[in-house]
Amino acid sequence: MRRHRQSRILATLGPSSSTPERIRELVDAGADVFRLNFSHGSHADHAERLRLIRDIERETGRPIGVLMDLQGPKLRIGTMAGGKVTLTNGSRFRLDLDPTPGDATRATLPHPEIFAALETGTELLLDDGKLRLRVDAFGPDFAETTVLVGGPLSDRKGVNVPGVVLPISPLTAKDRADLDYGLSLGVDWVALSFVQRPEDIREAREIVGDRAWIMAKLEKPSAIDRLDDIVALADGVMVARGDLGVELPPERVPMLQKQIVRSARSAGRPVVVATQMLESMISSPVPTRAEASDVATAIYDGADAVMLSAESASGQFPVEAVTIMDRIIRQVEEDPAWRTSLEASHVPPEANTPDAICCALRRVTALLSPAATVAYSSSGFSCLRASRERPATPILGLTPHLATARRLALVWGVHPVPFEDVHDVGEMVEHAQTAAVTHEFAQPGDDIVVIAGLPFGRSGSTNLLHIVKIPD
Repeated sequence: MRRHRQSRILATLGPSSSTPERIRELVDAGADVFRLNFSHGSHADHAERLRLIRDIERETGRPIGVLMDLQGPKLRIGTMAGGKVTLTNGSRFRLDLDPTPGDATRATLPHPEIFAALETGTELLLDDGKLRLRVDAFGPDFAETTVLVGGPLSDRKGVNVPGVVLPISPLTAKDRADLDYGLSLGVDWVALSFVQRPEDIREAREIVGDRAWIMAKLEKPSAIDRLDDIVALADGVMVARGDLGVELPPERVPMLQKQIVRSARSAGRPVVVATQMLESMISSPVPTRAEASDVATAIYDGADAVMLSAESASGQFPVEAVTIMDRIIRQVEEDPAWRTSLEASHVPPEANTPDAICCALRRVTALLSPAATVAYSSSGFSCLRASRERPATPILGLTPHLATARRLALVWGVHPVPFEDVHDVGEMVEHAQTAAVTHEFAQPGDDIVVIAGLPFGRSGSTNLLHIVKIPD
């Protein structure tokens, strides 16, 4: 059951990683949670992948989390006459609702919500930011622009509107159908794309309820303006550096990554750093040194998990990518400077009983060096608050609910184990000792720390810390 590292690995499944043998190899190499990217593949594809994950979960006895990633709104221009045109710097270019194929002077933009949100001087980015336009005049169905950065423009290229909150829902009709299907399959996390404001999380929560945890993908500059409010409403957050790097200058992305990680850690929300972490391993069996440093930086910052996208979904070396990511994490976590960095970035606890218990846990593990912490948690709350403190021991999360165990597979330091419910403190201590030894977190004679909430089964009631020595 035990991973000999605290940070987690989130791997995307796709054409390169959808056989039972390959998924099992990824688990053995270190994948803790799998991402199903609903921007690609059919419902049948995702159902089969999830079925294989659950089969492997039963074989290994290890809870495996599954995250469904919703596509979100995709803003694109229409078609171009001849398939491609070239825009020149300084030229005039019109965007409108006319479905006629575009040319070097105009193109279709079938999104009236964009025109409704424009202001004079707004910049529009086309084709992942390769082309840049400035809005000079606009109306409800058009925008007259000047080309600031030109280049080739072909059919259905994407449009980004940085710095503008668009009056659209993060959930398209496709997303709603996908979400309904994914929840029926029993996914553990829902990654919500195109989050601009806290209301977007509330909208998703009305549909998801308590059937899964919601992860806000932070890829829009407007979301950064409301960062703490969004983090407070979400169950976790993802630093989606790909789209974030399109709408913002690249030099700002590293700072925003640290800002998001700090905000999530302060709130006790799991945070994932994603996009291009080992990009070269799509076609190479080894990463670049810069990529290894990128993964290491996220771990030094205290991220809960790092994510592989195309590297594991469609790359030539998916198992090697997970393996090297596991090795990088382990190497960082063996560095004394890693613990020093975590301590330096520690956020004071809130003034409530659960945080007081978990703050004490952090001090106890630092002073006594127990073999492990055992956290009893029905909802996952105790494990989340314990993880927020980044204690010096691994956290063995015992829960009576398999769904909770799967969700906790993404959380820093938590090794989730489905376990029978307990009814009194004596039974709790006995089960904690047994689990710690069975799963090789401790040996007879070792001290362990047990935290729980009394009465048992009440979410958010963490109020007990007990130090116990495992009998010889």
